[in-house]
Amino acid sequence: MAKTATTPDFSKYMTEMMASFPVDMSSISDSFKTQAAVSEKMSKVALEAAEKSTEVSSKWTKDTIAKIGDVTAVKDQPADYTKSMTDFASAQAEMASESMAAFAEIAKKVQMETVELMMAAGKEASEEATAAVKKATADVTTAAKKAATAK
Repeated sequence: MAKTATTPDFSKYMTEMMASFPVDMSSISDSFKTQAAVSEKMSKVALEAAEKSTEVSSKWTKDTIAKIGDVTAVKDQPADYTKSMTDFASAQAEMASESMAAFAEIAKKVQMETVELMMAAGKEASEEATAAVKKATADVTTAAKKAATAK
């Protein structure tokens, strides 16, 4: 009677090997919390920018509506209509310039705050990764020593 060859159960070996390596889920949890905090800060920056942009737009609209009232008013002389339109166009150009400058300041502030947040997040992530790698190295070294002495 011929002996049948048996295939070694590699899944058993892999399971045992993976079980001997400790996994620290707290580092994953900490990483998630850090990412959530960065997202919260980024959202705050975006919402503040949206609020300020809305204020600028609203002021520009209110000022335009106030100025257009002069244009639509009845005039005594035909030349007064031309002057009224010229004054309105001049006021619009000035308001546009002021509003664009205000929008530029908002964008500049958002850019600066975003860069600061990203740099802080990168530094924190680097520190967390370094700590996690050191801990994992220590854990693996300990597990390897235990496995070596167990044999």
